[in-house]
Amino acid sequence: MSETVSVTLPDGSSKAVPRGTSIAEFVRTQIGPGLAKAALFAQLDGDPLDLARPIERDAKLTVFTAKSPEGLQLLRHDAAHVVASVVQRLFPGTQVTIGPAVEEGFYYDFYREQPFTPEDLEKIEAAANEEVKKNQPFVREEVSLDDALALFGGMGEKFKLEIIHDIAAKGAKTLTLYRHGDWVDFCLGPHAPSTGHIGVIKILHVAGAYWRGDSNREQLQRIYGISFPDKKQLAEYLLRIEEAKKRDHRKLGRELGLFTFLPVSPGSAFWLPKGSTLFHTLAEAMRRLLLDEAGYVEIRTPLIYNKSLWEQSGHWGKYKENLFLILNKEVLEEGWDDEPTEGQEPKQVPVPALDSSLKPMNCPSHHLVYGLERRSYRELPLRLHTQDALHRNEVSGSLGGLTRVRQFHQDDAHIYLMEEQIFDEVSRLFSLIDRIYSGLGLTYEAKFSTRPENFLGSIERWDRAEAMLERALKNLGRPYTLKEKDGAFYGPKIDFDVTDALGRKWQLATIQLDYLAPERFDLKYVGADNHEHQPVVIHRAIYGSFERFIAILIEHFAGAFPTWLAPVQARVVTVSEHQLEYARQVRDALKKEGFRVELDESTAEKIGARIRLAELAKVPYALVIGDKEVEANAVSPRGRGGRDLKEMPLSQFIALLREEAKVPWLA
Repeated sequence: MSETVSVTLPDGSSKAVPRGTSIAEFVRTQIGPGLAKAALFAQLDGDPLDLARPIERDAKLTVFTAKSPEGLQLLRHDAAHVVASVVQRLFPGTQVTIGPAVEEGFYYDFYREQPFTPEDLEKIEAAANEEVKKNQPFVREEVSLDDALALFGGMGEKFKLEIIHDIAAKGAKTLTLYRHGDWVDFCLGPHAPSTGHIGVIKILHVAGAYWRGDSNREQLQRIYGISFPDKKQLAEYLLRIEEAKKRDHRKLGRELGLFTFLPVSPGSAFWLPKGSTLFHTLAEAMRRLLLDEAGYVEIRTPLIYNKSLWEQSGHWGKYKENLFLILNKEVLEEGWDDEPTEGQEPKQVPVPALDSSLKPMNCPSHHLVYGLERRSYRELPLRLHTQDALHRNEVSGSLGGLTRVRQFHQDDAHIYLMEEQIFDEVSRLFSLIDRIYSGLGLTYEAKFSTRPENFLGSIERWDRAEAMLERALKNLGRPYTLKEKDGAFYGPKIDFDVTDALGRKWQLATIQLDYLAPERFDLKYVGADNHEHQPVVIHRAIYGSFERFIAILIEHFAGAFPTWLAPVQARVVTVSEHQLEYARQVRDALKKEGFRVELDESTAEKIGARIRLAELAKVPYALVIGDKEVEANAVSPRGRGGRDLKEMPLSQFIALLREEAKVPWLA
């Protein structure tokens, strides 16, 4: 065995060092002291490792610092360990469970009979930051499962013991511990060299949780926190959080009269007049683009289907818990809850047959429509579009405003095409997505997701589908992130994460390639060779769910929608009641042009207050009318944000509004 190993760096260069050299020593001597000081952990051939670990084989090395997303996530997991340690010190008898880093920060779940108070959270935050300042090293140790059971059993940590028993049941023989100071937890790691790298910790709030997500198990207290390498980054984050609260779509939805939710229909929005206008404006903008320019045809399909359709598609087995199931008519007529009256025999009640459901997605019904006719290759690609209502039985605890609902609508489409048309069609879809998102001021990142563990179909089909989709991505020259094992059960996909005005990422558009559905539904087309062939299906959405998309747009624009999208585009206000007759003429003239306009006929308040009300309602233009405007057949527009456009003829304002009211991707 060679006494040296070759380490390849991301730039392709290689360096030989003695076998057993620690990663930290390699970085210090072979790369430089600057990176050595900033380094948090590394990957050897993709395996994440602590910097103290030795290099025992030829490998590719990647080093991560706090400037990388991976490094920041690691520091937040470190912070979770620190918070858990101070909680157990401050509140003896508290038991620990798990504490991962999450998309925005970290949490740790605790078992404690007394609830944590706001004052408790302040103490925890102060103690955690003192712990960070101690700069204690994270020390890795590998122990046998018996030793781990003895250690955590001796501390009375029943949740940790349960996890260790589960690990043992999977055949593991050892467990990895991490210590800092006198506190210990088991963890796969890696961790930073010491607590001092964490920077600053902020405790955000506490929430309830169940052990292992099971409502029949112990109630836990989940402490959420965030950490940043320095106080400046934390301050910027807290400012973003405050701005996000102001932009919360649930708050603005109420204030602007867009939508509401009522307990009689949990998870289903009641769209109020202005919200309905917003909804239909987006819907029609998408329809016009797809039907007039992009070669789509529109269909509508039923709401309720027999389970045989979901069995054929594969959803009955893979997705049944998310379906709204319906009892068959015979059971409902028999009455399966009736109690026998005195002297009667108990009724022989049939077992309830849940044989139908509301549709949670459109794809199977679209496959049925495709299969109604004998198709020719000359018809392909056939692009079927719909905006039907869908229903998914989300658990009540997951519902949240418009972002997680039970009833929703999609700008859904299924494209039936020949395999050789995939590249051109994916290119067209990227062009559509570019056009729509840029029109809304949204940027995006693409993610390519491959075969999941619960896939259906043959591996050969999957390999071909993944190769076709990835080739299209590469040929387009678009950057993308690989998400292994994150595809749909029927095929690989490309998802699009948009970034909003606050820098937050939201998953919206999707392009999913499906070889399985044509096989299950026996879909065919007659090719140029006069023989039958199987098409490929692309599932695609651009808005995604209308409900979720509107929530994102409300927060992105802070409710101040661009003129073309605003539910009310102009509000006419008069200086006094003497101008009301002319103001009605202005309103009617604007409505005749197709604009969304309203007239404020309340003249009790001063004109400045009524202009302010229009501003608070996020109306793009308040049209001020006094005697001078009446005489000149003019208006004085006050633009949202305090812009004073000065007096102008009504015809000039109509021309201005006509330009601003154009849908950007149709202009």
